[in-house]
Amino acid sequence: MEELFNKLQAWITEYGMDVISAIAILIVGRIVAGIARGLLKKLLVRSRVDETLVTFVTKVVYVALMVFIIIAAVGKLGVQTTSFVAVIGAAGLAVGLALQGSLSNFAAGVLLIIFKPFKVGDFIEAGGATGVVEEIGIFTTEMKSPDNKKIIVPNAKLMGDNITNYTAKEQRRIDIVAGVSYSADLDKVRKVLQGICSEDERILAEPAPTIGVLELADSSVNFVVRPWVKTADYWDVYFATQEKIKKRFDAEGIGIPFPQRDVHMYQEV
Repeated sequence: MEELFNKLQAWITEYGMDVISAIAILIVGRIVAGIARGLLKKLLVRSRVDETLVTFVTKVVYVALMVFIIIAAVGKLGVQTTSFVAVIGAAGLAVGLALQGSLSNFAAGVLLIIFKPFKVGDFIEAGGATGVVEEIGIFTTEMKSPDNKKIIVPNAKLMGDNITNYTAKEQRRIDIVAGVSYSADLDKVRKVLQGICSEDERILAEPAPTIGVLELADSSVNFVVRPWVKTADYWDVYFATQEKIKKRFDAEGIGIPFPQRDVHMYQEV
């Protein structure tokens, strides 16, 4: 018993300070890591970084700091930590290769949150999808199509392609093509089209609508009508103006050789 006590006393004498130092490193290190996480969070919040990204980044930084603190504490006990660092590095490389696609989506998600090419509620066309943005996540972005379908697009695909944001600006231009016969009085046609634009209060006076002959087609003279409206009024004015042109042309006796189609692809805001 006395021999065991002597061995224990000798072990405490030899390693006691190392154990106390390791415990101190853990305690102080954890406090420092917590303070660093708090400071980083405040800095990111002041920079108006998205809350999702703030939470993720602070957690990653805290875990990384704790790993280094634990390695330092274990090393204080005399354990060789070189192998631990090598194992952690190899594991990180393996995970990185396995999650290469996810990491690219994460990086793209960070860029989306920082640069904000669109926000929730915007109507966009990107990554081969068109719809209203419902949620911007770290790895994917959720959209709702015009016919109420849920679309989930990887962020890397969004950032790797052109992004068209139809609701980013307060004003949009409507492009309508109206065809008339070659026998029509072009001055009269222009006057009718100008009257249609001026009588609609939703059509903006500035910038002024553009009305002119677009082309001399095989069997029609095609006029282009380009009024400016508020983005929220785009489709209401578009449909109403199309209908007014047809009815006014009929009332004025202006012949239309065949139905004209707008040059735009259909998008619903």
